[in-house]
Amino acid sequence: MSRGPLMTERQKDRPWLMRTYAGHSTAEASNELYRNNLAKGQTGLSVAFDLPTQTGYDPDHILARGEVGRVGVPVSHLGDMRRLFQDIPLEQMNTSMTINATAMWLLAMYQVVAEEQGADITKLQGTTQNDIVKEYLSRGTHVFPPGPSLRLTTDMICYTVNNIPKWNPINICSYHLQEAGATPVQEIAYAMSTAIAVLDSVFASGQIPEDRKGDVVARISFFVNAGVRFIEEMCKMRAFGRIWDKITRERYGIEDAKQRRFRYGVQVNSLGLTEAQPENNVQRIVLEMLAVTLSKDARARAVQLPAWNEALGLPRPWDQQWSLRIQQVLAHESDLLEYEDIFAGSHVIEAKVDTLVEECLAEIDRIQEMGGALAAVESGYLKSQLVSSHAERRARIEAGDEKIVGVNCYQATEPSPLTADLDGAIMTVDPAVEARVVASLKNWRDTRYQPPFNHPRPCKALEKLKEAAKGTGNLMEATLECVRSGVTTGEWSEALREVFGEFRAPTGVSSAPVAVTAEAGTPLALVREKVARTASDLGSGRLRLLVGKPGLDGHSNGAEQIAVRARDAGFEVVYQGIRLTPEQIVSAALAEDVHCVGLSILSGSHAELVPDVLVRLREAGAPDIPVIAGGIIPPADAEELRKAGVAAVFTPKDFGITEIIGRIVDEIRKANKLDPLEVPA
Repeated sequence: MSRGPLMTERQKDRPWLMRTYAGHSTAEASNELYRNNLAKGQTGLSVAFDLPTQTGYDPDHILARGEVGRVGVPVSHLGDMRRLFQDIPLEQMNTSMTINATAMWLLAMYQVVAEEQGADITKLQGTTQNDIVKEYLSRGTHVFPPGPSLRLTTDMICYTVNNIPKWNPINICSYHLQEAGATPVQEIAYAMSTAIAVLDSVFASGQIPEDRKGDVVARISFFVNAGVRFIEEMCKMRAFGRIWDKITRERYGIEDAKQRRFRYGVQVNSLGLTEAQPENNVQRIVLEMLAVTLSKDARARAVQLPAWNEALGLPRPWDQQWSLRIQQVLAHESDLLEYEDIFAGSHVIEAKVDTLVEECLAEIDRIQEMGGALAAVESGYLKSQLVSSHAERRARIEAGDEKIVGVNCYQATEPSPLTADLDGAIMTVDPAVEARVVASLKNWRDTRYQPPFNHPRPCKALEKLKEAAKGTGNLMEATLECVRSGVTTGEWSEALREVFGEFRAPTGVSSAPVAVTAEAGTPLALVREKVARTASDLGSGRLRLLVGKPGLDGHSNGAEQIAVRARDAGFEVVYQGIRLTPEQIVSAALAEDVHCVGLSILSGSHAELVPDVLVRLREAGAPDIPVIAGGIIPPADAEELRKAGVAAVFTPKDFGITEIIGRIVDEIRKANKLDPLEVPA
């Protein structure tokens, strides 16, 4: 086969948009970070919001404690948004905002800041993630029930198509589905089912004329995950494009091939990065990036890469720069952009893509028969499928069938200079930041009626918002009025909570099948024996474990896997899902008379919330219930938690879930002054 002609430098393809997902502490600190990143050659902004902002709480709300500025920037009102983008001309920027339940609110603030800068809003370019379905399944930052959530998404899409035509109003997001255990088939099928639900809703709303349906489809973008199996991942992207073309042409009658083009951005797999030998994460990131850049016909439009140390904690600016440089070397030093698609005509690739397409279309049909993506969320089908897939993958890793270098094989290692000072290898957020942000919010509330702001009274704008929510009209104009009136993030969300209610998503734990066998002599069989003997020694029928997620961290994958494995080991498991206060967790522990409390936090709020649970247990007269903590917890923090009374701390390097369950039994025996069991686990 002859090689296609080499492109001249003049013909070289334009690189993808290069972003770094960033934001922390305060609007001021994040603004400085953005301007520094742009100066280093970043070509787009990707804004990370903190969990209170994502879930519609002000920084002084009880659930926001310990979470303010941790995993992103707090934006509580128009003043914060102004400061976030100070000296950054929004008309010239391409801004991605990772925001879902409160996407309408953040877009409205972005628009008003752009107007204040003198921008023509029809020229604004960027993306709001705005995919609520995956929040119910994997990420956990949902607020409202599925029906009202879909309405907010629909209204935003219709508003942007009519008023901000270059904006991508939704980034249908399969990224977190993969992190929650999705196979490539599930990832494609669930994302496409979400797209169908969204487009059906938009076209049924009556807000889009028939002759503009193509404009809507042309603005739908996707956000995907690329794992380390990069041949399979590249085939996944080709299958995504082929299925999107088929759905938009056959279901919606879109004739223009340009409007049917599958447009996607990518972040490579963050939760697949390892704490053990974290230097290996660099080559993982490179391989994962190749999956979405090597093939011209299936190349990402925008790429953001995690940093090598994300399994340890919050990356520093230098770590983020390293990830940006990885992209720049590939785009500017290699010859990647000089060739046509190098996989065209490959029988291996075509066969794999054909198989993926066939299996995905069958799963999409299955979901449509259930009533579509939202019905499959409410029934728990999608969540239970993901929990099951994730449990199967974890079992393969523990058995050594799926190899992870440095974790379950090739564990011998030289000391790493990168992690010689583990606590210095990550950035920490000053705990005093939260108090400053709360004080700033109070000042905003106290002064929003005074010059130079002179905002009209926010309560009138909120009443208008509630009235609009009770009706059927588009909610964007009422939301913009709230922004201009000085309303806060928590006030906007609370007004809609009053009308729409809140939603607790199915956990998927009870319906997940057994993923690890317990035949005689297996590790799980030995742990089951420990559980049974300990329950007998305590005369308690069964051991009871409460798995709790305090605060706003919605990454529930780890908690779910612990809950499923503990159930399979013979525990009675109490798992009420995400977003609980320490008070609620302690109350449930006492009501259920549990033998152990396991807390899972990945957002960094462990330093405040875990000790609070310990204090409340002591005050309630239950100081002997052992408390276990798990999550992304730096060594110094782990030591502080142990000093505070935590029985054991588990981090991503502790990948053996059965072994963790065995350790939990040991801690229960120790707390109850029982002799250790001579049963290996």
